[in-house]
Amino acid sequence: MKRKRNEIRPVKIKRNFTKTTPGSVLYQCGDTVVLCTASVSEKVPPWMAESGKGWITAEYNMLPGSTEPRKRRDRNKVDGRTTEIQRLIGRSMRAVADLEALGPRQITVDCDVLQADGGTRTASITGGMIALIDAINSFKKELPDPTKFPLRDSVAAISVGIVDGKPTSDLDYPMDFAAAVDMNVVMTGKGNFVEVQGTGEESTFTEKELGSLITLAKKGCKELTVLQQNAIGKKWPF
Repeated sequence: MKRKRNEIRPVKIKRNFTKTTPGSVLYQCGDTVVLCTASVSEKVPPWMAESGKGWITAEYNMLPGSTEPRKRRDRNKVDGRTTEIQRLIGRSMRAVADLEALGPRQITVDCDVLQADGGTRTASITGGMIALIDAINSFKKELPDPTKFPLRDSVAAISVGIVDGKPTSDLDYPMDFAAAVDMNVVMTGKGNFVEVQGTGEESTFTEKELGSLITLAKKGCKELTVLQQNAIGKKWPF
């Protein structure tokens, strides 16, 4: 492999990629490219109408040309994998949210995969957080308390695994396909865990290997948080 096993793939972040949403980020890690947008609505789901709280949700989709062979477009029914991933993205955002401070509005983070080469869900979370922060900054003065940012922390995510018997960070598709163990880790900027999804593929893993994967994930998420902060610059709220 061209990079060291503890190195993340090169990341490119382009904010304000579209003009129609207050948060819009083209996020690229290696050859995986995801368009993350955050849209704001002044209406919340009906079951939250009297709560005074806001809501953050997410939708995820892989566009037909993002893979080879072509992926069929989701029209009437969302497949199980898509449902699982968009729920993960939404949970990750809400894990650091203060929904009361957000006020009675909903933010939808849409993550559309333009090109897939492994790690699409983790790229969606990392890029989606940037779009979410930009969206909140766009109406910050309209918050119930403008001095209280409705996110307590940032989140970033990375995939790690055991490839050719060795712990490896930020798996692209060939690595993911060959991995004996595959794990997705979501962490906050302060270093707390949001979610850990790990499984053996016709294999098992030891406690020592698990520790090595967690160490790699912590390193990767920390680096991704710095990249998020650098991308947003002075408007970084944490």
